[in-house]
Order: sequence, then structure tokens, then C-alpha cells
Amino acid sequence: MHIRPLYRRVLFLLPLIVLGACEMQAEDDDEKNAADEEEAAAIPVEVGRATRGDIFAIYSATAALEADSEAEVVAKVGGEIVELLVEEGDIVKSGQILARLDGDRLRLETQQAKANLSKLEQEHKRNTNLRERGLISADAFENIRYEMDSLRATYNMARLELSYTEIKAPIDGVVADRYVKLGNTITADEPVFHVSDMDPLLGYLHVPEREFRKLSPGQQVRISVDAMPDKSFSGVVARISPTVSPETGTFKVTVEVADSDGQLKPGMFGRFNIIFDKREQAILVRRSAIIVGDLDTVVYVIEDGVAHRRPITTGYTSDENIEIVEGLTGDEVIVVVGQSGLKDGTKISIINPATG
Repeated sequence: MHIRPLYRRVLFLLPLIVLGACEMQAEDDDEKNAADEEEAAAIPVEVGRATRGDIFAIYSATAALEADSEAEVVAKVGGEIVELLVEEGDIVKSGQILARLDGDRLRLETQQAKANLSKLEQEHKRNTNLRERGLISADAFENIRYEMDSLRATYNMARLELSYTEIKAPIDGVVADRYVKLGNTITADEPVFHVSDMDPLLGYLHVPEREFRKLSPGQQVRISVDAMPDKSFSGVVARISPTVSPETGTFKVTVEVADSDGQLKPGMFGRFNIIFDKREQAILVRRSAIIVGDLDTVVYVIEDGVAHRRPITTGYTSDENIEIVEGLTGDEVIVVVGQSGLKDGTKISIINPATG
């Protein structure tokens, strides 16, 4: 008699129990989803610290290196090359003999001129005695003296041409090219060697006129060349042209390049970085940290695990660093990788330690 009412109660309570269990499960799922969403909101980024240091303002240009002085050595007389005394790459001094020509013909002509001069000098001496005794006219005596002067000039010219059989270096430098071989017969004015003075080497830069006020003699220059990309060389602005070309709107800047080891060669293509200003203890951040927008330039500063958008004003750029003129104090931790997906107030997850 009492079983049926109990059965009915069980049937009534069963849906309530199931509904309560479903609601508890839903609450657990909501809490889990909220935790997952909160975890997903933390964007992974790499960070670095703003630092202080010196930064330089640099003007960059490219040019080929050129020798300070160079000379084409030409033969002043013709003849057969009987001796070569230097080769390409040899260092030579001004006046050093580079090669010798066969000078037999010129040597004989010199001896002949000397003999003719000696004969006339003897005759002039005899006529001097006769002139003192009044036995020769003044005109005849003067003619002998004029002829003697002419023969002396002929003799000196023969000696000079004989000396030209020794081909000499006109400047200090390095033998860059040798155009002849032993035994070649050359003519007067034919090129024999090319000598370059490579201390110092020069770079001629043609700079836009808007940079005129920034550059001045004595400024330091850093030079790199394509042939040795891992090395850097120093130089100095030697002189600046006072005029601007009306055709190109540029002025010429001459840079002297120091290379005591002789690693650089004329013709090498180099990049010249002229340092025209320096700021000490400037606030510096990595170039990758900066986002340049249409309206402003910003970085993201990390505070308590949250990224805050910070407008900044930039200054000089040097290598991987950029100077911050306004917007930072110099000790902030900033996002350097991953900032493209951030907004002001975004939670972040740092995946690297903060470094400078």
C-alpha cells in the first residue's frame, strides 16, 4: 500500500538530481573556460632594457679608394730594355732606377760631343793669348766663344739623354703596373711603369649641399670595404671643397684613410661613415622595439606583467640602437619582439630575461 507513493517521489526527485549535477558541471566548465581565456590573453614577448650610452650622428656615403699620388712612368728616350730592376708590388723611392735601356749610341754621341768641346776649348785658350797680343780681331774671338758655348750645350744635352737610359721613379710609392718585358725595344714617351703612392689612400665623396653645415675637416670617419666586410678602417676628413656644383648640387669631401698594414688597395669600393656629432649618456633602445605609426612613434613598456603603449621622440640612429629624446627615463623594460600584436593594457608573458 506504501510502495507506490515512494516510487512516485523517486521519479519526481530524479530529474532534480540530474539537473543539479548538470548545473554543477556547467559551473566547473565556465570556470575552466574563464581560466583558459585569462591564460590565452597573456601574449608571449621578448623584452630588453633601455640603456644609457654614447651615440653618434653619422653621414654615410660610398666611393672607390684612390691613390693620393700616382704617376705614369714613360721612357724619355728610345732603346732596348736591357735590365728590369723592379716588379709589380715593389715599394720604390723617388729617383730610384726602375729599368735600364741600351745606351751605346747615346754614349758614343756624348763622347763625340765632349771631344768636339774639348778641341774648341783648346782653340779658345790659344785665341785668348792672341787676343791679348792684338793678333786676332774681336769678332773672330767672339765667334769662337759662341761656338764653344754651343758645343758645351750639345755636350750637356747628350749627357742628359744618356742619363735618360736609366728610367727612374718620379715619386715614392708602389709599382702598380709594369707594361714592358726584358728585351723590348721602346720609343720615347712610351709608358713603362705605373707607380702609385698609397699612403694615404683617399676617398672622394660627393655630398648633397644640405649636409654642408654638418661636415668639417678633422672629423673622424669609419670605413668598410666589400673585400673585407668583417674589418673596419679609420680615416679623417682632410678637406672640403668650398663650392657646390650647380650641375649636381653636391660638394666634394676628401677623406684620408689610414692603413699602416697595407691591406687596402686603390679601386676597392668602400662605405664611408663620417661622425659629425656625438651625444653622451643618451637613452638608447634597440631599433626593433620601435613602432612607427602614421601619427606617432611608440614603444611598449612592461609594468607588472602588462604592456603599456608609450609615445616617444627619437633622435640619432647608430647600428642597432636609436636615441630616445622624449618618452623614457632610461631604466624601463620594453618589448623588443612581439609588440605588433599588443594593445595598451595587454597582459604579456615574458619568454626571455630583460637584457640591455
